[in-house]
Amino acid sequence: MGVPGRWAAAVLAAVALLAGCAPQGDPPAAGAAGGVRDAVEAHRRTELGGAPLASWAYRVLAVRRDGRRATVDAELTYALDGYDPAPATTRRRLDLAERDGRWRVTGDRPAEGQPAQLWDQGPVRAARGARSLVLGVGQPPERLDEVAAAADRAVPAVAAAWPDGAWRGRVVVLLPGSLDAMAALLGEGPAAYRGVAAVTTGRTGGGAADRVVVNPEAYRELGDFGRAFVLTHETAHVATRAATTAATPLWLSEGLADRIAYRGTGRTAAEGAPELGRAVRSGAVPAALPADADFSFGGEPAAVARAYEGAWLACELIADRWGEERLAGFYREAGRSGARRAFRDVLGTTPEEFTRAWQGRLRQEFSSAPSR
Repeated sequence: MGVPGRWAAAVLAAVALLAGCAPQGDPPAAGAAGGVRDAVEAHRRTELGGAPLASWAYRVLAVRRDGRRATVDAELTYALDGYDPAPATTRRRLDLAERDGRWRVTGDRPAEGQPAQLWDQGPVRAARGARSLVLGVGQPPERLDEVAAAADRAVPAVAAAWPDGAWRGRVVVLLPGSLDAMAALLGEGPAAYRGVAAVTTGRTGGGAADRVVVNPEAYRELGDFGRAFVLTHETAHVATRAATTAATPLWLSEGLADRIAYRGTGRTAAEGAPELGRAVRSGAVPAALPADADFSFGGEPAAVARAYEGAWLACELIADRWGEERLAGFYREAGRSGARRAFRDVLGTTPEEFTRAWQGRLRQEFSSAPSR
């Protein structure tokens, strides 16, 4: 998460689509209702900038007719060829009009309560990298190419740190035109993402379409290191998605993503964790590992920074004491059975013992580090 003194990225927790009772409408019968359904199912978007589509399909949920006009609630599923292991899914509301005996789609927008899609915000441009696909609206081609090049560098860096055949080794990045547009894609108000450079959307456990959504305003303020860090962090979330579940604590998922992003940069604890360093030197050593709530969007910036920094150093401690392979094994087991069991079965310790070791590591790292 982008906060004063630290440019990091945040991960958006996966949101499950809530199923409810479909509104009553025309049954799937022949005649006019059938013509409406046929028109919806044949409808295709053309504003995707040449993005490689593997599939695009509407499933009609309800039809409401009023003479020669109709409104349809539908579920859209689509997949980007070579990038999505499973289709992305969203709900849409379509308007249709009948003319000369034929129904035609005249409008296609998000259903109530659903986030906007990138193509709702204007014509989409696409830039293809060797390992990335960047889709943007309201951005010059050179900016899309620059993001694609940075994403291409992030992918092999993540693959080296997380070798896993479940990940395709590719990433899709969305670059909207503004902070407000980014927030609309995520279904939230812009205040939640001000200063946040990027977030990743997807479904825990894998098997879904992940998207890295960039805040163009925060990203533009970053230097080369910050941009590389953000895209590598978010790509790490994409790579580890199949091993991430609701049981995975955020300190572990965020800490591992930060560790992968810092890997090979030579960043010291004092350089990468300035907020936490100030707290430890003042005697405020954290009493526990960061809780999930500590990573909340819109939280107090320094507190959020301390959560990310502490999570990173917790993962560094595991790698240093138990090794890289054990860290990966710990991550997978935490996703399967929870962190407590993973501490016992993979690391041979307890959360309480590990927390004390982590606190000791923080005191050691920051006791002689200069104030910043």
